[in-house]
Amino acid sequence: MSPVRGEIEVVEHAALSGGVWRSAARFAVQELEPVFAGHYPGFPIFPGVCVVECAHRGALATKPAEIAGLRFAALGSARFVSAVLPGDVLDIALEWRREAAGLRVAAKVATGRGKAASARLHYTEESS
Repeated sequence: MSPVRGEIEVVEHAALSGGVWRSAARFAVQELEPVFAGHYPGFPIFPGVCVVECAHRGALATKPAEIAGLRFAALGSARFVSAVLPGDVLDIALEWRREAAGLRVAAKVATGRGKAASARLHYTEESS
């Protein structure tokens, strides 16, 4: 169950270039997201865990076509550099690389005000 209720918009499905897949997704942060009720009343900020969830959902929605399925394995890192507010649109740029243990996805998240966060997500492939 996701703490985020809105839908991910696919901007670009994964395309391979120079051994790296690149894809993009977008998420409109609606003022009615339930997480705003407790984070923080009177000055709502979209929680960092929700920003990472949007990156994860963007990865699932834009995965390379040759990959049958993905299973989330680990959050390698996350860095938050500016607040995400109600009404912001998250532009999520994803870079995919194969690793010995599966796939690493580097996510860069920005709003209209600039860089908001970055994260490294690790996945294992599921066979079809």
